[in-house]
Amino acid sequence: MSSAVSTVITGIGELATNDPARAEGGGVLGLVRDAAVVVEGARVVWVGPAVDAPAADVQVDAGGRAVIPGFVDSHSHLVFAGDRSAEFEARMTGQPYTAGGIRTTVAKTRAATDEQLTSHVARLVAEMRAQGTTSIEIKSGYGLSVHDEARSLAVARQFTEDTTFLGAHVVPADTTPEDYVDLVTGPMLTAAAPHARWIDVFCEDGAFDVDQARAILAAGSDSGLRGRLHANQLTYGGGVQLACELGLVAVDHCTFLDDDDVSALASSGTIATLLPGVEFSTRQPYPDARGLIDAGVRVALASDCNPGSCFTSSMALCIALAVREMRMSPAEALHAATATGAAALDRDDVGVLAPGKAADLVLLDAPSYVHLAYRPGVPLVAGVWQAGRPVVPR
Repeated sequence: MSSAVSTVITGIGELATNDPARAEGGGVLGLVRDAAVVVEGARVVWVGPAVDAPAADVQVDAGGRAVIPGFVDSHSHLVFAGDRSAEFEARMTGQPYTAGGIRTTVAKTRAATDEQLTSHVARLVAEMRAQGTTSIEIKSGYGLSVHDEARSLAVARQFTEDTTFLGAHVVPADTTPEDYVDLVTGPMLTAAAPHARWIDVFCEDGAFDVDQARAILAAGSDSGLRGRLHANQLTYGGGVQLACELGLVAVDHCTFLDDDDVSALASSGTIATLLPGVEFSTRQPYPDARGLIDAGVRVALASDCNPGSCFTSSMALCIALAVREMRMSPAEALHAATATGAAALDRDDVGVLAPGKAADLVLLDAPSYVHLAYRPGVPLVAGVWQAGRPVVPR
């Protein structure tokens, strides 16, 4: 018998489980009305109608409010120093976005101490948690030297196991693309790999081309790292096709896609992770989420929290933008920000509220998940449980 304290959360007006076993009656979200959840230790042990809930050591009354799985943010860049608010202001007054501003953040990040970087990441993670995000991926990419990429990942690993080596973010000004790819696939990868689960490449005009991306991902695979890819953010290109060819679990941005890209995504099963906060912050066109879903492509949503193209930590904002600007339904958007976000990290233990899954859940100060898009910008998170423990409010 387990000695862990059990807690029943009852009085849930609407529970979004994302449990496929409940999809027939509850749609893609596996909705349960007048529900309860029982948590024991770090896991969910029972889900169902409140009238059938088993006894537990502790009872919490949700008061008719909605409960959803914790958000899974599968794309973020949190290890950095400084900000680029001046760049944002310039963009909002007519200057186009380019990737060149990354080098500004690199200089400030290299100058920061480990303690300063750790403190900054801790603040952002707490900010995310307060808004309902319970699982995150964190990339490096603002060090771009052997030492600074390794220490960036070591900092990130304090907060998540889903750390991603993004040494191939841009080419530093003091080297050539050829020499830098050799560095990324050699000494930098050797130093970074012990702290990373994933490897990523910014495959884009002004960054790395398809051949370079292929070589970097292959080197990462040889070192035991799973591949990810930034692709087709700024223009049409071969990055999405490369991700599908290599069978990557996800490819991120997917703003500029042609019919062949969409077909490749649908047939390969590679998840298209869309980052609508970027388009909001850069005034680029939004990805065609509706077209992707209708074509059979799996779509995830993530924040891309970073100091340059999208400094938001709010997954609720991403949901609202996906519904309003990308024609996703509120149910599709929530599922994309939870269960499919988890799938984009190749995880099945989070993003779903079902027996045996992680007890990561969010209490909304609203009767339905629909309010995430219906009331954009309103702080609706009334409580957060992470691994079975209440972390918001403290």
